[in-house]
Amino acid sequence: MTRMTDPAGLRTADDDLLPPSDWGSRGPAAPGTRAAWGFALLAAALVAGRIFAAPLIDARALDAWTTIFVAICVQALPFLVFGVALSAAITAFVPPSFWNRVLPRRPGAAVPVAGAMGAVLPGCECASVPVAGGLMARGVAPAAALTFLLAAPAINPIVLIATAVAFPGSPEMVLGRFAASLIVAVLAGWAWLLFGKGEWIRIPSRPAAGTGAGARWEAFRQAMRHDIMHAGGFLVVGGMAAATINVAVPADAVNGVAGIPWASILVLSVLAVLMSICSEADAFVAASLSQFSPTAKLAFLVVGPMVDLKLIALQTGFFGRRFAIRFIPLTFALAVTVSTITGMMLL
Repeated sequence: MTRMTDPAGLRTADDDLLPPSDWGSRGPAAPGTRAAWGFALLAAALVAGRIFAAPLIDARALDAWTTIFVAICVQALPFLVFGVALSAAITAFVPPSFWNRVLPRRPGAAVPVAGAMGAVLPGCECASVPVAGGLMARGVAPAAALTFLLAAPAINPIVLIATAVAFPGSPEMVLGRFAASLIVAVLAGWAWLLFGKGEWIRIPSRPAAGTGAGARWEAFRQAMRHDIMHAGGFLVVGGMAAATINVAVPADAVNGVAGIPWASILVLSVLAVLMSICSEADAFVAASLSQFSPTAKLAFLVVGPMVDLKLIALQTGFFGRRFAIRFIPLTFALAVTVSTITGMMLL
């Protein structure tokens, strides 16, 4: 019997007798069981918190935390589902040969092309993570897929139009956001291509799509189920962290550094990470921060779609912790540096 291989390394000796769709379902717990236990533990923690911790917490702070948490999840969930559906469609219906025709064969040349492709896909950062995972699973070089991951939520038409509406009469802010975001995405992709190692990133596995229509729809269904269960939990974790930070950080501590140029840039960059605002809405928040300089606002707009708490959680879940602890600091440093230089030149 010809032995088939599983790139995720989930098979056991007995799995030779199972179809590929059942690999990894044996053992202590299948993915669906683990997800069910996770949701049960979360529900128990919420009930316990309501009984024991809630009386000790200020009611207004608790209401604010709940509002922010629900808003983040509700805002992000449609885009996450869109990204998961698009990723599953790529897995099931797009042959690997398509990417060989669209992207240059040399990974170094494929990186800027992948960045430019991000300009045509509406969606936020939650959608870009599963799509990038689907591209890697279909043979696209990780550096190119990561460039797309960073560029898509920052330079797509919806985000640029929203930025123009939020900053009327300031086309330089739209241009600065587009240029700085695309440069950061390409530089991050090239940096990963030069210095990244294969063992640092976990490329998501996908079941091979069959040739018939029924088999392709089954592959689509399996990929959808896997990704939505996997990513949904990390979205909740990121939303909880962002809500906690939004409530815990006092506004006076942020406003006090608005007049210090370098400090204001760093503060708004960190604030973009902590607030975890969807890229379609962050321009309106940035425009409301009137006490900060245009360069600091630009840093807020560039950093947010590339590095925020829910995105950190999603990247960790999809590509592994070893990837996240290397790629996220790299992206943050590039975003702050490039947005600062762009702001000094254009704004």
